Amino acid sequence: MELHDVWFVLIAVLWTGYFFLEGFDFGVGILTKLLARNRPERRVLINTIGPVWDGNEVWLLTAGGATFAAFPDWYATLFSGFYLPLLAILVCLIVRGVAFEYRVKRPEESWQRNWEMAIFWTSLIPAFLWGVAFGNIVHGVKIDRNFEYVGGLGDLFNPYALLGGLVTLTLFTFHGAVFTALKTVGDIRLRARKLALRVGLVTAVVALGFLLWTQADKGDAKSLIALVVAVLALVAALVATRAGREGWAFALSGVTIVATVAMLFLSLFPNVMPSTLNAHWSLTVTNASSSPYTLKIMTWCAAIATPLVLLYQSWTYWVFRKRIGTHHIADTAH
Repeated sequence: MELHDVWFVLIAVLWTGYFFLEGFDFGVGILTKLLARNRPERRVLINTIGPVWDGNEVWLLTAGGATFAAFPDWYATLFSGFYLPLLAILVCLIVRGVAFEYRVKRPEESWQRNWEMAIFWTSLIPAFLWGVAFGNIVHGVKIDRNFEYVGGLGDLFNPYALLGGLVTLTLFTFHGAVFTALKTVGDIRLRARKLALRVGLVTAVVALGFLLWTQADKGDAKSLIALVVAVLALVAALVATRAGREGWAFALSGVTIVATVAMLFLSLFPNVMPSTLNAHWSLTVTNASSSPYTLKIMTWCAAIATPLVLLYQSWTYWVFRKRIGTHHIADTAH
């Protein structure tokens, strides 16, 4: 296996880790309006991800940085062609981070309500737009002979990409509901479990349609295996949720995300951005990659740094593993 193939796999792993972790993160943000009935319950939901949300975003920074260094032409075409949707995601992530920090700075009702509304929308919008972006990456976009995107903004919101957006939105919401049931106690835990079942059924229908479309359009035997794993894991997650086995349900919803992202990258390889104008103008792992020397240096750095990051983040989740409920929220807490 060539180094550019290795880095394609590593970038796929980074995006998978990001969607697995930030997926429930976005889902909990969405649930602050769908599940929580009052401010203490919204505080509980926010506290379930409070210690980890910023660490989850490190995976996005690493995936973007790795793409820039390992496949500069892919990065250039992607970020120039998808400029407005990616800018919208970036703005949402900035506002979302500010909302988490500033919500508690003042006790006024309107102040906290506005920041909580910001958390909801800046969780929902990226959850949808990431699916749109990856739907276009897999399906292909208008790239010319100079490897430049020549389509318009409207071309990015095609039926396949919009369906991909609905998949990530519903799947992340389901993942977040299962995580909430895993991390909370009392009535909010029971309601999170019931909501997870309802959202999970919608997710199953939408995801099945998207995965079958992907398989028919770009798939092979390997992607078919990933499709089967994703569907079975989602069904098993629903069964575990109904049985009240939150730990298993969360693990299985995570497997669903992992298998779904794996299917997308398996369907994509060896392309990194297919051209719908001419197959010969597609960006591939070969023509979009950096020099072998650059990839070699990157591989050594990744081999040293990645285990340290994984150990630290695992330790963080272990420290903040306890369940919480409204009785942990003081009446005077902002």
